[in-house]
Amino acid sequence: MQTPKHTPSTHRARFYLGAILLLLVSSATLRAQDNWFKTETSSGAPNIRLAAADFKPLSAGTQVVSLKSTFDTTLYSDLANAGIFDMVSKSLEPQTTPGAPSEINLQQWSDAPASAAMVAFGAFNLQGGQLVVNGYLFDAKNAQFPQILAKQYTMAVSDDAPRQIAHRFADEIIFRLGGGIPGIAETKIYYVKQSGGEKEIWAMDYDGANQHQITHLGTISISPRISPDNSRLAFSSLGRYGFQIKTYSLLLGRMVNFADAGGTNVSPAWSPDGNQIAYSSSRTGDPEIWVSDANGSLARRITSFRGPDVSPVYNPKTSSQIAWISGRTGLPQLYIMDTDGSAVTRLTDGGYVSSPSWSPDGHFLAFAWNRKYGPGAPGGQDIYVMEIATKRWIQVTHDMGQCDFPSWSPDGRHIVFASTSNGRQSQMKIWTMLADGTQRKALTGPGTDMPNWSWK
Repeated sequence: MQTPKHTPSTHRARFYLGAILLLLVSSATLRAQDNWFKTETSSGAPNIRLAAADFKPLSAGTQVVSLKSTFDTTLYSDLANAGIFDMVSKSLEPQTTPGAPSEINLQQWSDAPASAAMVAFGAFNLQGGQLVVNGYLFDAKNAQFPQILAKQYTMAVSDDAPRQIAHRFADEIIFRLGGGIPGIAETKIYYVKQSGGEKEIWAMDYDGANQHQITHLGTISISPRISPDNSRLAFSSLGRYGFQIKTYSLLLGRMVNFADAGGTNVSPAWSPDGNQIAYSSSRTGDPEIWVSDANGSLARRITSFRGPDVSPVYNPKTSSQIAWISGRTGLPQLYIMDTDGSAVTRLTDGGYVSSPSWSPDGHFLAFAWNRKYGPGAPGGQDIYVMEIATKRWIQVTHDMGQCDFPSWSPDGRHIVFASTSNGRQSQMKIWTMLADGTQRKALTGPGTDMPNWSWK
């Protein structure tokens, strides 16, 4: 049978259809020679060896035991997930529970087998319906001036209180020992969850806990993007007149106004100051990138070229550039431009590219890329990271099936993404990993995709 010919027009048609279908249905390790790729987790600096002691209970009862267990487990997990520590195994720690500076023997922690450079410890107490936690961080190698951090946290007793306090203490430690970069233990991830023929926007803690539904629109809502101040969600939702950009106030717990437009309107992205939203709109016939105020007013088109333009994302460091996906040359490729539409630069050299995400420092773009796309091609879609200045790239997922929708964490050390091992979009799960592709773990079950990490 003769292989059909693929003209530029058919490529564009396939891309546009593929983009809409993808939206409807939900859409590595570093090699030694790739030592140019430097993030906080791949800079070559040795990780700090850190011990997290179980906190000392100052009150008794089964409730204290249960809440303290949650706290201890969460604190250790948060520190282990940070990507900058060599955590001391609980089995190697001294069999003591120091609750105050006067109770810790630093030599026990600095000597083998623990060999800790730093120790986090403290006391856990219930007082009059309040959870009171005193946390300390000590330099185990500095017997004269060991104290680095001392904090007290008080919160009304609830099942979630020990997790929240552990997140706060972990982020304090990460900030002090991680070069002044805030931790991500208190951040959220917003995503799409499918139930039957509907898709709603959900949210969860950075580690997959506390999964809960945000929207209840009873339709197909996709591409959630959280505002820089974490107060509003922008997304695209299917209504009577097709897909339109919608906004939801997390402070008010309800939808807020965003001006409707003609055509298909998808893939919103907030500017770093939260005053503008870029998105793709086909109101003039061909999908182009538009920018409007946060309520949809004063919309203006910034691309004008035959072929679909979708998935804009602002440079969060400078706010002066937008990366996006364009099919102007056939198959979709990755581009960057100034926010007025000038200085267009193509970054990828072939294949099928989707879903760009800009790193917080503005140096890298993560994106999904099938480099061998085409009939009979043996390729697959993986997550890649590109250094914008040099256009050098590295593949950071391997053997995970179809991967898509990467989103950087605000500390620049992690990437969240969606993946399916069997090619069925309904089986998509959300995963997280360090930015170099290591320490991958699933956060959700099947039927979830399009994750977006909160800005802070």
